Amino acid sequence: MENSRTVIVTGASKGIGAAIVRTFLDRGYNVVGNSLSGASNEFHGTAEFEYIQGDIGQRSTAERLAGAAISRFGSIDHLVNNAGIFRAKAFTAYSAGDFREFVSTNLEGFIFITQLAVKQMLAQGTGGSVTTITAALAENPIAGVPGSIAMITKGGLNAATISLASEYARQNIRFNAVAPGVVDTPMHRNDDKGSLKTLTPMGIVTEARDVADAVVYLTEARHVTGEVLHVDGGAHVGKW
Repeated sequence: MENSRTVIVTGASKGIGAAIVRTFLDRGYNVVGNSLSGASNEFHGTAEFEYIQGDIGQRSTAERLAGAAISRFGSIDHLVNNAGIFRAKAFTAYSAGDFREFVSTNLEGFIFITQLAVKQMLAQGTGGSVTTITAALAENPIAGVPGSIAMITKGGLNAATISLASEYARQNIRFNAVAPGVVDTPMHRNDDKGSLKTLTPMGIVTEARDVADAVVYLTEARHVTGEVLHVDGGAHVGKW
């Protein structure tokens, strides 16, 4: 892997995002990470890592993130839209505030930085890729995990991924998504692992590094675009 390749990772402070950053750094990429809460201590002092703190749902944060990648490393070659929020609630329990937060983080957090990354990739003329973390629940809902309003955003990201893959195929800018199921992250630290295992037909809880491996595959798979890759123990195939 060429050390000149630069990837932006949003939601990079913990869980899936931190695993993605670590995997790219181990493969020789330059990484510019972003999160609202602060960078993971494990990346402090890493020469190939730059961190920008801020709300990715704000265009100003996206501009600082893209600017840091270009000024520090000279290019934006890949983008991983990992930042996202999810709350399981009955449909009638979601508030207008919940919806606005989903739109800000999950949708605007995708749109602003992706627009800037694509503009830079077009200017560079060497192609690139955008990989977005969505959710297996968008295609295969589970009655015990109600998430209808959140899935409006995640399903929309799947649709945008496919549309953009077609729009930019001629410019060799690839768009793909990774759709995880239940992942062992801090979000589930207080949840019963036995119960979580019932949410996939394989009876497993995915580890963050498994999602990171899928992201790296799509980033480096030169002829794969418009793909939604499920890392969910088979949950997307239906009833079990």
